[in-house]
Amino acid sequence: MTATQFLVALIAIFVAAKLFGEIAERLGQPAVLGELIGGAIIGVSGLRLVDPHDTTIHLLAELGVILLLFLIGLDTDLKRLIAVGGISTAVACVGVALPLLGGLAIGRLLGLTSIVSLFLGAAMTATSVGITARVLSDLGHLRDAESQVILGAAVVDDIIGVVLLSVVTSLAIGKDLSYFAMAKIVVVAFGFVIAALVAGAWLAPWMMRGLKRLQVARGVLFASIVVALGLAYVAERVGSAMIIGSFAAGLVLTRCGGGKEVEREVRDVAQFFIPIFFVSVGAAIDFKSITPHVLMIGLLLAIAGTIGKVAAGFVAWKPGLKKLVIGVGMIPRGEVGLIFAQVGLSSRLLDAGLYSSVALMVIITTFIAPVLLRAMLPPRSAEEYHGTADYVMDAPLDDDAGSRTD
Repeated sequence: MTATQFLVALIAIFVAAKLFGEIAERLGQPAVLGELIGGAIIGVSGLRLVDPHDTTIHLLAELGVILLLFLIGLDTDLKRLIAVGGISTAVACVGVALPLLGGLAIGRLLGLTSIVSLFLGAAMTATSVGITARVLSDLGHLRDAESQVILGAAVVDDIIGVVLLSVVTSLAIGKDLSYFAMAKIVVVAFGFVIAALVAGAWLAPWMMRGLKRLQVARGVLFASIVVALGLAYVAERVGSAMIIGSFAAGLVLTRCGGGKEVEREVRDVAQFFIPIFFVSVGAAIDFKSITPHVLMIGLLLAIAGTIGKVAAGFVAWKPGLKKLVIGVGMIPRGEVGLIFAQVGLSSRLLDAGLYSSVALMVIITTFIAPVLLRAMLPPRSAEEYHGTADYVMDAPLDDDAGSRTD
């Protein structure tokens, strides 16, 4: 990509994001839905102004989702997240198991081999926490009890998804995995989050106090971004996911007492990169490659994946929780599903048709979740959101929790 092509792509991305995001909001839909549609119009199926597979655009999109999850972490109460930890874990486990089994069954019915069927199922497991969190934030419901369950479950099943990707990829290249090797992958993935929170809780306050004493210009902004990028890097290196690292960074910094200041400093920078991620997801949609056979398989995968995630929401056992909202919030796949598809294609487990079917499943689940969430959750104004946030977050999750989060 030349400098002029890069500039044209950026102009197209920002115009599409703002124009279609605004149209979506005026029609009563989340802005992210408009950004996805805008991406489809300027991407490979439309004007071809943006190539989402270009390395530069891909890296900017990755930076966007890293900063998005960092902001979500800053706006998340860790105590409340831990309070629903058991529920989130149960929802995540069921939300992984059912789509995995559904994909396996579809693959076997189509006469595919066991390893290919397993790969199809694995590609359906991970929820796109970035898409769901953005929709909940746009609607002013990010601090609801149901949203905390969704965030916790999405993080857990992203970790499980990374573990599955490691296991299935190893099997695909003919590598024998011992129980010890699989256990090591699991321990590293979950251990990173725990270690990051423990170490960060000790280091972050010290860092913030030092910056205030030194009075470094925009020190909070640069230090916060360095922490977010640093933990994202470490997460990737130890075998977890970058977005889990940046989410953990947000959780850590918000406990220092300076979470609001950090959020104010970072938000303007993040707003430059975040639309690139959502527009590039929409730009990757290639409608020309969707044949009737590809469409049939993609629809089957999307139906199985949707049913599995919605059913998982009903595992949330606390009275008062809106179980359907939790299930719908778990529906969208996204970057992790596309990574699975790409790995399957490059390892020749998936042919071009199956790759397109998995991509279609990702597209369908990504588009339907914002629409359904908007139908179930009336949007709150900024005043309503901040006016009720502390009360919602401090309230115990008991029998009448539902009335507090309505």
